[in-house]
Amino acid sequence: MTAEQARREFDAATVWLPFDLHPEYPPEGIPLVELHRRYGIGVGDRDPLIDRFALAGLEYNRPEIVPNTRLALRLTELARERGLQERFHDRLMDAYWAEATDIGDPDELRRLAAEAGLDGADVERVIDDPAAYLDTVEASTTSAVSIGINAIPGFLLDERLIVLGAQPLEVFRRAFDELAA
Repeated sequence: MTAEQARREFDAATVWLPFDLHPEYPPEGIPLVELHRRYGIGVGDRDPLIDRFALAGLEYNRPEIVPNTRLALRLTELARERGLQERFHDRLMDAYWAEATDIGDPDELRRLAAEAGLDGADVERVIDDPAAYLDTVEASTTSAVSIGINAIPGFLLDERLIVLGAQPLEVFRRAFDELAA
């Protein structure tokens, strides 16, 4: 299920908060094959996300490198501050999942930030300062972990129920039914 589907189906508001799932990844990321091996997920034609994306009507063309997303998260906080967070977030997701873009690469992030309307000087300031927005990213990650979020996406519904990972629409229907009971 996509956030847009949640908005339509459940009249839900979506707020994307930074969550650094793998801060231990090196700056250059890790091979996708390694990630799949860690979690026992099939690769290539056996990648289970291919079918999930197709069922949702989404394109799946992920890069062969799983990035360290810390810089992308920090730039997303810049975008939030500038009122461009949703536009930048959506651009990052499309670039990563449909265009096989390494969103850990500063040059790619510069390009995507410009496409989303972020000021180049502001982007350079964040890229050049590893501490810029880092407190926000780390605090949000710590807060999420403290309530049991350990996967992405992680959804906190009505501040009472957590749904982890990319789940089908039916999982959300059951969750919202549980909240209504």
